[in-house]
Amino acid sequence: MERMNNKNNWTVYILRCADQTLYTGIAKDLFRRIAQHNNGTGAKYTRGRTPVKLVFAETMACHGDALRREYAIKKMSTTDKNRMIDQSCRTVDKRPRIDPVEQE
Repeated sequence: MERMNNKNNWTVYILRCADQTLYTGIAKDLFRRIAQHNNGTGAKYTRGRTPVKLVFAETMACHGDALRREYAIKKMSTTDKNRMIDQSCRTVDKRPRIDPVEQE
């Protein structure tokens, strides 16, 4: 989790919206960005679909890498995205859950 908070890194993330759709984006400050989505000041797509929940995050070293990964994820089918989310949850289940809204 410490790499995700490094201000020099970018994070590619997937949110599950209240209507169960998925939203993919990138951010330098992940917790601030999720709070923006939940406050209605994030992406237009998520504004009517709050609350959103973080279901996947991956840290990238630079903006270009993050953009390429975001694009690749957005091209994936919903089934493949859900499979990737499920696989990543298995590897982080032992870590404590952090509610990004409570971080502020």
